[in-house]
Amino acid sequence: MSTSEIETATTAAREAGALIRDALDRAKSIERKSPINLVTETDLAAERVILSILRGAFPGDSFVAEESHSGERPSGRAWVIDPLDGTTNFVHGLPHCAVSIALIDDSGALAAVVYDACKDELFSAERGSGAWANSSRLSVSTETQLSESLLVTGFPYDRRLYSSFYLSYFEHFLHKARDLRRFGAAALDLCYVAAGRFDGFFEWKLHPWDTAAGWLVVEEAGGRVTDFAGERYDPWRVRVLATNGLIHEQAVRELSTLTTHPDDSPAD
Repeated sequence: MSTSEIETATTAAREAGALIRDALDRAKSIERKSPINLVTETDLAAERVILSILRGAFPGDSFVAEESHSGERPSGRAWVIDPLDGTTNFVHGLPHCAVSIALIDDSGALAAVVYDACKDELFSAERGSGAWANSSRLSVSTETQLSESLLVTGFPYDRRLYSSFYLSYFEHFLHKARDLRRFGAAALDLCYVAAGRFDGFFEWKLHPWDTAAGWLVVEEAGGRVTDFAGERYDPWRVRVLATNGLIHEQAVRELSTLTTHPDDSPAD
């Protein structure tokens, strides 16, 4: 892989991010993919910009983009794109959302960019080359005890149906960790683990575009990403656990004591 992939992804993320930054706090046309899963014209415009840039540079690659994905899993090189992670935050004028772009192949993630346009913070990683936030190299936290850790999580779009189930996980870790947060943008949650701002992150029913970029950023910052059982992560799986690595087995043990989700299909 040449540096052109990460450079092109950065260009695409910054151009899409400019659309997001300019549209924050402005009136938006809002549609609903489900009662609480929103999409705006900014999501769609940002995705068009990203796809235009990446397809122009890499016409032979596949593309998995949130707002236009066919649902099929690609083989070989593929760009996995969330044009606006944290749409609900964006709709409410909350400046915590991001563009997420990852290049993957059958062996895993190769390159990643997550751009928080509201804070002008660009997280990036290339396999084997480390992870960065703007010009600063990232490193996960050094916390060794789950009981002293700050964790972050989220609730999937089927949370109205399974609210008690998700809250049981939240309550469990309130007792096991120092504290727990819920920010509403999984790509940034993962990057914040990479930056040492959180010690760990877990969530059910995320999609590949939510996690593919953050997955690589965490691993290149020295962290660990798996499913809840500690098995090798795959962005098409419905459970993700990311930590600094030092508390990972403790978190896996705690997760193993909790009940299994009654429906493991993706939460659209």
